Amino acid sequence: MMHDRRVSTSMTERTTPSAWQRIKYAYWAPLPKSMLGWVENDLAGPGAALRMVVRWAVPCIIILAPMWLVPADFGVRFTMTMPILLAYLFFSIALNRVYRRHRLAQHGLDPELVNRLEREKNADLYDEYHRKYRGEHRRPY
Repeated sequence: MMHDRRVSTSMTERTTPSAWQRIKYAYWAPLPKSMLGWVENDLAGPGAALRMVVRWAVPCIIILAPMWLVPADFGVRFTMTMPILLAYLFFSIALNRVYRRHRLAQHGLDPELVNRLEREKNADLYDEYHRKYRGEHRRPY
């Protein structure tokens, strides 16, 4: 009886994370192997860069929100919070690919998947470059 129970639970492994797993995953906890397809799409699929920036913005906003409760002029509150938030967002955008590559490697996936959409979108340009300047046909990825 116990053996049947194990088989049935392994056959119904989740392929998408629960709400708690998503929260843990958003802040660096790896997901189980059964969810690698979801992780790949999340980190290398359409909208991945935007999702990562939003995830990074949430803790910064939570930390900065109490500053808006300071009894001061709007300009003072704005100048206390916006430089911090803008710098945080700037670095999250600048380092986005680096962090997404790290997260893919953390899950045992190929870090080059980060560039997959760009390569697919510009495949004809890469082919033309290789043909024109290298005298060869580019190998598919």
